[in-house]
Amino acid sequence: MTFGATILDADGLRLSADEKAFFRDADPFGFILFARNIADAGQVRALCNDFREAVGRDCPITIDQEGGRVQRLRSPLGREWLPPLEHVQRAGAGAERAMYLRYRLIADELHGLGIDSNCAPIADVACADTHEFLKNRCYGEDAPAVAAIGRAVAQGHLDGGVLPVLKHIPGHGRATADSHLDLPHVASTPDLLEQTDFAAFRALNDLPLGMTAHLVYDAYDSRPATTSPVMMQLIREQIGFDGLVMTDDISMKALKGSLTDITRDSLAAGCDVVLLCNAPLADRIAVAEAAGSMSEAAQTRADRALAARKPPADLDIQAAEDELAALMGGQVYG
Repeated sequence: MTFGATILDADGLRLSADEKAFFRDADPFGFILFARNIADAGQVRALCNDFREAVGRDCPITIDQEGGRVQRLRSPLGREWLPPLEHVQRAGAGAERAMYLRYRLIADELHGLGIDSNCAPIADVACADTHEFLKNRCYGEDAPAVAAIGRAVAQGHLDGGVLPVLKHIPGHGRATADSHLDLPHVASTPDLLEQTDFAAFRALNDLPLGMTAHLVYDAYDSRPATTSPVMMQLIREQIGFDGLVMTDDISMKALKGSLTDITRDSLAAGCDVVLLCNAPLADRIAVAEAAGSMSEAAQTRADRALAARKPPADLDIQAAEDELAALMGGQVYG
């Protein structure tokens, strides 16, 4: 079986008849949920079942549940977390364990709803000029520490039966613009990037899934990393990441041109899967047609990623919450 080279979303709380028919034909690799798709636990489980019934398989369903500002599940479906950077700072020397427990609990919440992938960890290394849209979502300004915390975050997901998505490869921390609204440029030298931004991702290059960064690295190419064969080769060879690479949302304003052109350019550059969010059905259909089916190499990576999806290990929730509270000095939630 070869999957469609897309990850797509739904308009509302359940799939329409048109969406079901489209997803059956397009067979996207997986799906992503947003706040508009979430009402209560029963509805989320039913929507996840809709997705899987439409494609006829146990496809991955992902979400952005970082905690803090970026979390689609809110109380009572999900705990209200501090921003990741504040969580790390409060935990101090216990940050790795505290972040493991945080995301082990998040994974438990997700898995119970039928969601088995999450767009975390973030291995972007923050710096003084990191744009505010990203800054408090990062884990710190030291690449080895960011990588170590990222590893703990990833393991918390995997132990909870949820696939982690490493982002934003090869590093978004030096961007001074919000890629949702504009195209950031990074003017840093290759030596500096190699020692910091790229190093954090290299330490996590065995993770099953990754997401690109929509920004230009001026020292390498004039094209955004998502559509740059130069940067995709760097990700594969210099960083050594051989997991499934999905684009960040191709509807973000950092990328110029038609959605179909961006789709073709991303896949031609070396991305495995195109992520399209918040688009009308006609655009989703056009992107799925432009993307077609996964390449042989992408399908191999997809199969390997899905094989990393294991049943969750046993979790004593009260014990995990108590340990986390102790590490955090009592203030765990936002």
